[in-house]
Amino acid sequence: MILFRTDAIGILFLVSMSFLIDAPGCTCAAEVKYSEGMEYPLAVAASSDGTIFVADRNLPGIWKVKDGKATIYFQGSKKFRTPLNAVRCLAVDSKGTLYAGDSATRDVYRFDANDQPQPITKGGIGIPTAIGSSSTGSLFVADLEKHMVFQIDLSSGTVTEFVKIQAPRGIALDREDRVWIVSHSPTPLIRVGKDKKSEVIVSEPTFQFAHHLVLDSNGVGYLCDGYAKTIWKIPESGKPEKFFSGEPLMNPVGIGLDQKRLLIADPHQKK
Repeated sequence: MILFRTDAIGILFLVSMSFLIDAPGCTCAAEVKYSEGMEYPLAVAASSDGTIFVADRNLPGIWKVKDGKATIYFQGSKKFRTPLNAVRCLAVDSKGTLYAGDSATRDVYRFDANDQPQPITKGGIGIPTAIGSSSTGSLFVADLEKHMVFQIDLSSGTVTEFVKIQAPRGIALDREDRVWIVSHSPTPLIRVGKDKKSEVIVSEPTFQFAHHLVLDSNGVGYLCDGYAKTIWKIPESGKPEKFFSGEPLMNPVGIGLDQKRLLIADPHQKK
């Protein structure tokens, strides 16, 4: 379905759409799922009940998609240094709690029972590009400015250094709470255990411009490559293979998993 809207001077704008890709064993056919007015979606996350959240950098704020209908979940202000003025990443933990990273206020927010964002670190983060939640309740945040992955104690808001890495872009946690980290370093994909020992998963500059990463229930990774217009699949062997490439992707940045479907946020498509 395609919708249109008209502004004050009668100009017609196409209201953008979102699409999903079936995974695993996908036929690699994109499917239009719903229509709304996104402007610059950067990240997407889904809760266990099928609710989808989308971070829209230029809204600014977060969309909520439920039963195919998109509504504004949180509307940020256009004023700089206000909550979610520059929202960049999202995560939903096992309890269904939503978290959002914001570079305008240099913080990570937890949404409360009233759907309001509450700051966690009091400005303890630089530029958060990705968030991951462990089974024990800790958050891991990729900080592009400080070239660091931080661990956040949710009870106290204490931020501690987890691992230093050049230009971290994406984070995902597996069933063993190992942190998979996508970066623009010479080793673009590593895995770090609770003992903070690193294991290289991808050792060569395979990706043109890597962004977010998600893991399925079998521990298989799916990674967004913006410049290559590609979703890479990283099997247990660690050797990346192209999973989906080309149209309708223009600049895939965000990726989420809704049961067996991959959700892709593409800011250049506004979808």
